[in-house]
Amino acid sequence: MQLYKRLSRVGFLQNSYAFKFLFIAFLGIHIPLIGILFFVLFAPHSTSPVTMLIFTLLMTLVATGITLLVLKRLITPIELASDALNNYRNYRTMPLLPIEYKDEAGLLMRNILETIQDNEKYINEKQDLTYLLSHDLRTFTGNSKSLAELILKEDASPSIKQFAELIYQSTSQQLHFIENFIRLLKAQDEITKGVPEWHSINFQNIQASVEQQVKQQLVLKNISLVSEVEVIEKQLLISPELLVRVLVNLIDNAIKFSFPDSEIMVRYYLKKERLVITINDQGMGFDLEQSDALFQKFTSHKKKGTANEPSTGIGLYLCKTIVERYKGRLMAASEGANKGATFTIRF
Repeated sequence: MQLYKRLSRVGFLQNSYAFKFLFIAFLGIHIPLIGILFFVLFAPHSTSPVTMLIFTLLMTLVATGITLLVLKRLITPIELASDALNNYRNYRTMPLLPIEYKDEAGLLMRNILETIQDNEKYINEKQDLTYLLSHDLRTFTGNSKSLAELILKEDASPSIKQFAELIYQSTSQQLHFIENFIRLLKAQDEITKGVPEWHSINFQNIQASVEQQVKQQLVLKNISLVSEVEVIEKQLLISPELLVRVLVNLIDNAIKFSFPDSEIMVRYYLKKERLVITINDQGMGFDLEQSDALFQKFTSHKKKGTANEPSTGIGLYLCKTIVERYKGRLMAASEGANKGATFTIRF
């Protein structure tokens, strides 16, 4: 970037990136000519033509190498602009780009920075507005639900109580949807702002944390959780906390769709130097053609669990989003209805 800065101080090169390239190329072309001129003027007159030819070739090669090296340094602003876009797209990190230059590269960096800033401002304003609307909707819906509860407690006629019950059920569903929507927004915001870093993951500790968090749900349906930890530790981009969250969500899902007195198997192992985690249940299963639809947010394929547990329609979507964010894959497989399901994570 220092070369670009110095050239930008030269008056006739300030406003044109192309002129900077042409100027460097012009100097590079004339280095061999200047060298040959000095050679002819100061070399002994007895110098053979072969020596002169070799000298000319060497000067040409040296000049070409220097010119290419300088031109490579001159494209630093383009590389900075490209890295800024890539980091914002992948990690949502705000770039620090210089905006004081007047040529095409300077305008490119300025436009990229201003576009990212405008986009970030729009995203934040949109999220703030969505949170505000969701909060107000939750308040209004909660008021209606409370009124319905009061009517149900009063000594009202059966027809009025019937209508109150319908209002209560409807508002409960609305509140459930709003809560899930807010949860989705917060989770997406957390995921997009997280920067992937390498972490040393101990899978015995991971499994212990997961078992602690799902213990109560397992007891309620008398389901056994069996684990096989075949790899103790590995470096991954995902943090231990996020990995635990993904596994807890997947096991919660397995519990929800498992039959009482059944078993859920969790296995950690390596396959071709890649970490694989599988969660296998003996529950309701699904049609194989529905496997992609399971990971869509607010999917139409959501259904109640074996004990009529409600489905939010966003749990699997969030799991897949987190896993893919940290360079992994999440897949689902089943042999059909009531034949269980297997969820596989590969990093």
